[in-house]
Amino acid sequence: MSRAGSAVRAAPGGGSGSGGSALFSGFRALGLYSNHLPHVLRYHQRHREFYLLTAAGRSFHTYNVKKLGIVAVSNALLQDITCLAADRMLVFASYGNLLHAFARNKEVVHIYDGHKGEIHLLQPFGDHVISVDIDNVLIVWDVQSEEEYLQLNFDKAVFAVSAIMHPSTYLNKILLGSEQGSLQLWNVKSNKLLYSFPGWGLGGVTTLEQAPAVDVVAIGLVSGHIIVHNIKFDETLMKFQQDWGPITAISFRTDGHPVMAAGSPIGHIALWDLEEKKLISQMRNAHSTAIAGMSFVQGEPLLVTNGADNAIKIWIFDGPGGGGRLLRCRMGHSAPPTKIRYHGQNGQQILSAGQDGTLQSFSTVHERFNKSLGRGSINKKKSKRKGLQYDTMALPPITAFATEIARQNDWDGIIACHQGYITCTTWNYQKTSMGAHKLKPKAFSKNKPLDVYATVVDITTCGNFAVIGLSTGHVDVYNMQSGIHRGHYGKEKAHEGAIRGVAVDGLNQLTITAGSEGFIKFWKFKTMDLVYSANLSSSPSAMLLHRDSGILGIASDDFGISVLDIETRRIVRKFSGHHSQINDMTFSPDGRWLITASMDCTIKTWDLPSGCLIDCFLLDSAAISISMSPTGDFLASSHVDDLGIYLWSNRSLYSLVSLRPLPADYEPSVIMLPGTCPAQDVDITGDEETSDEMIDYNSPEQLEEQLVTLSSLSESRWKNLLNLDVIKKKNKPREPPKVPKSAPFFIPTVPGLIPRYAAAKQENDGQQSKVVNLGVLAQKSDFYVQLEEALSSNEYKSPLNILKEMGPSSIETELRGLAPDAGGSVEVMKSFLRLIGTMLNTKCDFELAQAYLALFLKYFNSMNC
Repeated sequence: MSRAGSAVRAAPGGGSGSGGSALFSGFRALGLYSNHLPHVLRYHQRHREFYLLTAAGRSFHTYNVKKLGIVAVSNALLQDITCLAADRMLVFASYGNLLHAFARNKEVVHIYDGHKGEIHLLQPFGDHVISVDIDNVLIVWDVQSEEEYLQLNFDKAVFAVSAIMHPSTYLNKILLGSEQGSLQLWNVKSNKLLYSFPGWGLGGVTTLEQAPAVDVVAIGLVSGHIIVHNIKFDETLMKFQQDWGPITAISFRTDGHPVMAAGSPIGHIALWDLEEKKLISQMRNAHSTAIAGMSFVQGEPLLVTNGADNAIKIWIFDGPGGGGRLLRCRMGHSAPPTKIRYHGQNGQQILSAGQDGTLQSFSTVHERFNKSLGRGSINKKKSKRKGLQYDTMALPPITAFATEIARQNDWDGIIACHQGYITCTTWNYQKTSMGAHKLKPKAFSKNKPLDVYATVVDITTCGNFAVIGLSTGHVDVYNMQSGIHRGHYGKEKAHEGAIRGVAVDGLNQLTITAGSEGFIKFWKFKTMDLVYSANLSSSPSAMLLHRDSGILGIASDDFGISVLDIETRRIVRKFSGHHSQINDMTFSPDGRWLITASMDCTIKTWDLPSGCLIDCFLLDSAAISISMSPTGDFLASSHVDDLGIYLWSNRSLYSLVSLRPLPADYEPSVIMLPGTCPAQDVDITGDEETSDEMIDYNSPEQLEEQLVTLSSLSESRWKNLLNLDVIKKKNKPREPPKVPKSAPFFIPTVPGLIPRYAAAKQENDGQQSKVVNLGVLAQKSDFYVQLEEALSSNEYKSPLNILKEMGPSSIETELRGLAPDAGGSVEVMKSFLRLIGTMLNTKCDFELAQAYLALFLKYFNSMNC
């Protein structure tokens, strides 16, 4: 049986014509907040609010300081931003030797091209902007005309520019700092050197900052000294020294407290009292890397900092002692993620384990739903006492983890194993912290072997049990609620080699294990008896089970992929095509696709029913881990030496995608990773290829003559034809109650000699029949006329089309009008029956023929036609 009338577009070609991905389109990046560039703080006059700008890859983010919520993401540049600055109206960002001006925090409105070297310093300057490149060339640009106003060349051996600043109230003047330690004050309007400051012999200048007092500038040096200098009289007011290395950033409080903050390369912040000229507080480990930027909010006790550890933090100074406490922060991984997995079934949270030792949750909806579960620690109390820098209790980075939401409200729902560490840890997503248990086999509790560590973990669907595989071949089962060891597989150990994969089916009936010696084994989950064992052609490197379909994906050391059905325990598919180690695999929610990521920088999608490669795309950096959303809308990936998590939208959900097998000689082209701004999907198929790749295909009225074909009409047009009487009766409005007639005051009598009462008149309240014979008055309808014409032409297509356009009530009226009493004739009734016969013979519009015939027989069954 088929349904005609619907148009389908078929795609004979595989992939896009440009060699990119036809199935996945870059959407956005998660977890990127800051890099090594200092942030920019702006005040919006109309909004009366401070905004924070940070560079993140090829674009910059705008946050409001009040809630640290993201306000805007700029359009992406062609390369990563290397310098960032802003004035009241525009944001200036550069990469290489090009300088761009952004309006409304979004689009590029000006491009300044004139440098030969890479720009590394920017200074907005009224209607101009000043840029300095690594070749020691300073250019003053006119912002609107994009023309050079002035160009200065400095000798690197004498004065290598390392810092730039515009002193407050100094009209048309800029102050330059050098790597030699000297300063120069220039008038850019007259192109004159006004004054040279010889320096202090303590190393090069790293940063310049205007103090709240006019004529006073703070100078940060490579040696860790801070010089507070009066540039009007060339007089040093005070000098401070930090033992943490060069000064990376300086800022002054402007809310009435004479405090100066200075940043260091190791993440510490020193707070100096300018009146008493002494250190009042230290904020150690404010960031895990160098303090890139630091700014006190004007008139408020708030300090904004950012660093290369991918973090933005706002500190508030409201307590005794002069130190600040963390008020708000936005932070991602400070080292690249090693493993990512979707958490839950709604596809809105991604759990990510990074090389920085943290486990974090990133929301695909909004950043305010992000969570950090912290770092793993052997002893939390000791770790807190020792601090982040000297924490010897910290656990190594997580290499693998498994998550389940079934019992996460009752106990821990995440199990993780750590790099080179035998003990596995549990984590609680609800409490956003490390869990209560540390799971370790009893056999290794007393002695601590060096080469034994946990390799893989899994958690059952019910959330009650965790299965852990070790490098020695042992596979152990633990209870997630109590942390008690519940047994192990095999007499001594499950495999001779290291465990490369463990999986438990959806009903807790089978446990599947894979060992490096090349065997895959099936065990009964409860009794832990061996059920089946098979020898693979190559040693497995990873294993993944799709629990709903019972399909097991196995990646091998020979870069091949095997797909095994756990019901029949047979290999049903084999794929080859990767040229390097397979890092990760993921299934689509329906189990039709297996997506693999390899060190050859490709991500490939294999169609399991057809056994073919249907999509492949190439990236600049290899994907370390991938995970498909449970809803099927996004593919998430993490990459080598990259802090972000990248989302790729599944184009098959919202557009027409070709799923034909890719040719054997298919060569994918490199695709750029998506930016932090959600990307608009662009059709990458060229216009000239549309006729070959995507062909419009309209299904015929009838696929085969032997098939019964249904119409494309909705059921409401024909299903209730036999029940119209009942429907009309139900929909008929009820009559209002009638008021009884009151008796007359004088009873009427009949005139005559003998008085008699007059009999009541019998009123005929609508008992008379209202049915009128319309045989003479009726006008012939279009349908009736077409049926009459069909008696001679025997062509019933036109009257059938008229019936299809009618509603149920109109169809009933037309059929009643075929009766001789209603102005019809027996010949036209016979013509209607021939129409039904034609529909049944051609097997088209089968359900309409049944409904029309049933209604006809209901009205005219008693007539002898």
